[in-house]
Amino acid sequence: MDTRKRLLRGIKALLAGLFRARAKPVSVSAGTDFLAAAVLEPRHADGDDLLTAGLGRTGLLGPPVAFADARRPTPAELRRRAIQMSWKGIAWLQPLAVADTYGALTPVPGREYNAFARVPGATATHRVLAQIPDAFDRAARCLLVAPASGSRGIHGAIAVAGAWALPRGYAVAYTDKAAGSGYWDSSACSGVALDGVRAAAGDVPLEFEPAAPLAGHDAIGVKHAHSGDNPEADWGQHTLQAARFGLAMLDRAFPAQAPFTPQNTRVIAVGISNGGGAVLQAAALDQQRVLSGVVAGEPNICVEGGRPLYDYATEAALWMPCALLDPFFDDAPGARGNPLLASAAAARGATLQAQGWLPAETLPAQARAALAHLRAQGWQDGALKSAAAVTAFDLWRSLAVLYAAAYTRSGSEPMPCGYQYAFTDGLGHLVPAPAALAALWGPDAAGVPPGNGVAIVDTRQTPPDLHAPGLLCLRGLWTGSAAAARRLRAGVAATRSDPPRTGLPVLLVHGEEDGLIPAAFSSAPYLAAARKAGLPVREWRVSPAQHFDAFLAIPGFARHYVPLVPYVHAALDALWAHLRSGAALPGDMQIRAVPGLPPTAANLRLPAVGAR
Repeated sequence: MDTRKRLLRGIKALLAGLFRARAKPVSVSAGTDFLAAAVLEPRHADGDDLLTAGLGRTGLLGPPVAFADARRPTPAELRRRAIQMSWKGIAWLQPLAVADTYGALTPVPGREYNAFARVPGATATHRVLAQIPDAFDRAARCLLVAPASGSRGIHGAIAVAGAWALPRGYAVAYTDKAAGSGYWDSSACSGVALDGVRAAAGDVPLEFEPAAPLAGHDAIGVKHAHSGDNPEADWGQHTLQAARFGLAMLDRAFPAQAPFTPQNTRVIAVGISNGGGAVLQAAALDQQRVLSGVVAGEPNICVEGGRPLYDYATEAALWMPCALLDPFFDDAPGARGNPLLASAAAARGATLQAQGWLPAETLPAQARAALAHLRAQGWQDGALKSAAAVTAFDLWRSLAVLYAAAYTRSGSEPMPCGYQYAFTDGLGHLVPAPAALAALWGPDAAGVPPGNGVAIVDTRQTPPDLHAPGLLCLRGLWTGSAAAARRLRAGVAATRSDPPRTGLPVLLVHGEEDGLIPAAFSSAPYLAAARKAGLPVREWRVSPAQHFDAFLAIPGFARHYVPLVPYVHAALDALWAHLRSGAALPGDMQIRAVPGLPPTAANLRLPAVGAR
């Protein structure tokens, strides 16, 4: 009887998924044995497309896409909004910047292939998506592989890879790296299906469903934190699986030209931030020579001799609020004008002094000493200036809470240091999330709470420095000797990468003023390790550029910084010219750009390489 029930449930799930998505089911081929469910194959044309979901430049700039029924948006509405919000979250969407620096946003009709995949040994799946334009250039045969930045959903790299590839007639294969915004809602026992619609557990396969009930009242589950896996340790495998998936879907789209293989199709891996780290991990694992080349922008990469993100994020979370009171930050965007940040900074100075870390007693002296400490730990002044905004947005704590759970593989057990994700009402009470708001998690959320109504619940909050007890606990997981600390450091060690395999062209692009993933802690040690191994990795260092192109829309930022993604596109131009016509790859560059509105090619000083 149990077997029969499981069979009926499986049939029901398959039919429900096909009905909602109205997409053609595609059987799994032998080359994609890592897929965990049937592939959905919708086509997008006639007012819809692959690059902007029919919104065009005007729609991407406009207000968020509305739903006819806020409680039950359709797959098409959810996809359109997800693509729009992915553009808004990555690109500097002011009209001339989109036109001048992110490529042509003309409609690109074509087909999409959506699936869940799983790497060996993992509990949770990762999403893969192949976008194949109708006007695919069958002579050039190019596939870009693009892991999402941060912990974003499956469209999280569309402004990086799709913007460059799709208008040229090249295909793109994406992966969410087993993170994403398909949050699990414990109160409703629901998650996100492959078509983007929220669905109850057992109805259809879900993007994330915890192995056991989550600890905490009405807890919200985030795959990156709660899967019980350490997704970052598998980023390279996620990327290489996405490449295999893209090639298999090209076979399906163009059977007369099949097979599409690494020997006859150029496969380029590109990503920024965590996506940049993922393509570099793939470069190290690519012993089967799937990849033709790699472009990694502002990569979160950890090698021997560098500092892992968890180390400097927990350090910055504790020390930066106090340091921000120093006059050094008077001209740093985001450092002034926030009374809550100023009062928190004063309380943090007292906390650091109570720990015996700051001998100074006056507030100016404490700020000066905190700044000196960060510099002594390797923080460079340009990175410190832009880290002010990272601190103001509370990103250090957000990252530390999530990564602590991932690195310790906490799964459904309580998150480290007493944290929890939950929906809260206007009074801070934990309550079930309204259906209309839960429907927005998939397209809108960045995969790292807080945001979209999902809060970080801190059970250790104590005035006057509310966040300090939890942050001290998170820092102790890096510096301490308890079992949980040893487990976390083992999780971090599992993410360390080797240099790329021999013969693989690799271009690094990093902002000199990156305050979230400082180059001194990430790409610089990676470059040194590659050079020590005799590998000709190239680096373009751009100044003044910080981590987030989207921050340039905040008043004051565009006066200080230039966007970084256009340089990633220029690096793709250079790599493509090398792969297709044998042009020499440019060497290392120190690019000195000029901020300004609107950004122009002359101000950005983009390298004149390849065909733009």
